[in-house]
Amino acid sequence: MFRKKKSPPKKGQPRKSKSLRPAFTRAGIAVLLVSLVAFIFYANYLDKVIRAKFDGKRWSIPAVVYARPLELFPELAFTPEMLEAELQLTGYRKEQQAAAPGGYDRKGNVMHLVTRDFYFTDGPEKSAAVTVTFAGRRVATLSRTDTGERLSLVRLDPARIGSFHPREHEDRVLLTRKDLPDLLVKSLVAVEDRHYYIHFGVDPLAIMRAMFVNLRAGETVQGGSTLTQQLVKNFFLNNRRTLGRKINEALMAVLLEMHYTKDEILTAYANEIFLGQDGGRAVHGFGLASQFYFRRDVKDLTPAQVAMLIGMIKGPSYYDPRRNEQRCLQRRQVVLEMMREAGVISEEQFQTARAARLESSDTIMSGFNRYPAFLELVRRQLDRDYREEDLTGDGLKILTTLDPQVQMQVEKHLSATIATLEKRTNRKGLEGAVVVSSRDGGEILALAGGRHPLKPGFNRALDAQRPIGSLVKPAVYLTALASGYTLATPVDDVAVTLASAGARKWRPANFDKQEHGRVPMYEALAQSYNLATIRVGLEVGVDKVVANVRRLGVDRDFSPYPSFLLGAAPMSPLEVSQMFQTLASGGFYLPQRVIGSVLTADNKVVKRFGLSVEQRFPADLIFVLNNALKRVVSEGTAHSLVSYIPDHINVAGKTGTSDDMRDSWFAGFTGDKLAVVWVGRDDNKPTRLTGSGGAMVVWGKIMQALPLQPLELTEPQGIEWARMDAASLHSLTDYFGEKAWLPFLAGTTPRQTVTARQQAPQQASPPPPAERRRKSGTGLWDTIRGWFR
Repeated sequence: MFRKKKSPPKKGQPRKSKSLRPAFTRAGIAVLLVSLVAFIFYANYLDKVIRAKFDGKRWSIPAVVYARPLELFPELAFTPEMLEAELQLTGYRKEQQAAAPGGYDRKGNVMHLVTRDFYFTDGPEKSAAVTVTFAGRRVATLSRTDTGERLSLVRLDPARIGSFHPREHEDRVLLTRKDLPDLLVKSLVAVEDRHYYIHFGVDPLAIMRAMFVNLRAGETVQGGSTLTQQLVKNFFLNNRRTLGRKINEALMAVLLEMHYTKDEILTAYANEIFLGQDGGRAVHGFGLASQFYFRRDVKDLTPAQVAMLIGMIKGPSYYDPRRNEQRCLQRRQVVLEMMREAGVISEEQFQTARAARLESSDTIMSGFNRYPAFLELVRRQLDRDYREEDLTGDGLKILTTLDPQVQMQVEKHLSATIATLEKRTNRKGLEGAVVVSSRDGGEILALAGGRHPLKPGFNRALDAQRPIGSLVKPAVYLTALASGYTLATPVDDVAVTLASAGARKWRPANFDKQEHGRVPMYEALAQSYNLATIRVGLEVGVDKVVANVRRLGVDRDFSPYPSFLLGAAPMSPLEVSQMFQTLASGGFYLPQRVIGSVLTADNKVVKRFGLSVEQRFPADLIFVLNNALKRVVSEGTAHSLVSYIPDHINVAGKTGTSDDMRDSWFAGFTGDKLAVVWVGRDDNKPTRLTGSGGAMVVWGKIMQALPLQPLELTEPQGIEWARMDAASLHSLTDYFGEKAWLPFLAGTTPRQTVTARQQAPQQASPPPPAERRRKSGTGLWDTIRGWFR
């Protein structure tokens, strides 16, 4: 009943504090409160990070670059092989029977294909099933596969030829929730997160299950992360396996689920997930992966294809079908079994998918900058109008002028012909560059910056500054014609010595080291006589020749030295192409272009690169000069081109060779195409090749493989035709016959000539050439010339 009285502490013994336990309690509470406040602040910080990135611009979408769309119509010069090659390039797949968009089949000269939706500058083009029949080397008929209705035109979606990426080189095709097929969504949930629609971002049951399995196995064989956690790791965090990162991952997953719906999170996951590597381009999302691996839109994937992609989530490199086919196949089988167990596919679908073969490496489609030299020119032209971040982050669609058919032939024959030339000359290390454009519109159809088209590096077509040799001579004789000369004017091809203060005397020579005496001016151009050219150029003025080179389209300064008259000034193949474009278009300056239009990611047209035309030379002057350039091919230094191109094509062109045969050039045009070829060495050593023996061979091989239209020069008003009389210049006696007929500007026809009107009907000599019969066509240049009359 009585408590025992506590005895007082002995002397020297410390008293026990009554407040010790409450102090520990208060300290603990304070720590908890501080931790809670810190946690709240940190969670709030993470919440802001999540919402800022998820509500804003989630991805930097690269600008996608497309080739020109292929337009088919009856009588088009096109073969089944050409169409099949272009379909393969565009990502179509060959099937037993074309049924879904992006598929085609071929039976002899009949091809069935199902085009894909595409949004062009003039509006959307819907998918359609089309039958194309061929006769010979032309399109015979076009019709709808289902109804048989005849069609006059079919436009295919263009090939994707590259893209401009941000620094991380990620690429993706963005999908909306409506774009995700049920098969993909249900399979993804069944394999990666079966409780996705009921958890709050973290799945405790899955975590405990994974811990149990991993403990039994003695290693990490199963993960417990939800789809939301995987998205957080890929979208916000990194792949380091630390406790701190796992805590952040779980917390951010919960926060993400608090603000966004399951569909929003699932769609973001489908666009973000990494599914492989295409060279330097990272393939992200199911949209791009389905095109890359299967050449299909995601909505057209089969169960086997869906299973392969979902299986690759676990390790895109480890299960890469290109490198680890058997491993990928085994993983696909595991995923298919999980899809069957979850009721996503039936037993019949399972058996069919299990028996399906993996896609071959030929089917896998790289879309990462297939034509780097051409894309570099696209990039440079875009840089004038767009910022870097616009090109690498806003998902622009860039529709270009590249013609895959022309580009294929350029790459094939440039590489093969240079290899042949190396064997012929016993010289290794030859390089080359090619620019091909449309004669009428100035669109660049193809471009090669070297003999190895996919090898990155120095772009010779744009940046190689090499002496152009005799390619400058058309500018010299154009200046002479504008100064009162005619094609029949006698010029002296005899030695000349030039001296200037402080420099050695210069004694130019002809290629054959011979002098040819007095010759008509057109012969001096056709045979590329250096001595005659020097004399003509000095008489009309080197400064005037330089000015005309600028007017032809080479927009930079040159020093007016006499050596300029023989092509000592360096130019790039692209600059030479622009110069000859003005000649080929009848004196009209058209800035060569590679871009047709630019669209935003939501298909709004932001810029059209239309035809810009400026008349810089009189049409009659250019007509006379171009007739002389035709003689270069018919009877001059390019006469051997007939081995590749038939006479009736009437090519006009010019060969060029620099000193010591270091550079070989040829520039020429037909009725529809202009091409410039350079062959040389990067170390500037001699090639042992003339213009006709090197570059012209490459030119001939390329153009021989393409459909060409004959060159028919439209004769402007005021042109007179005459044949030289032997009494006026005895050396012209050998040029009687059709070759002796020459065009003259009105009022410049020489005396003692026989004109077309003067010739007696009973004479047996041939009639004037076809050029003198005026053409009354309604082509592009006839229309444009009418504007300037």
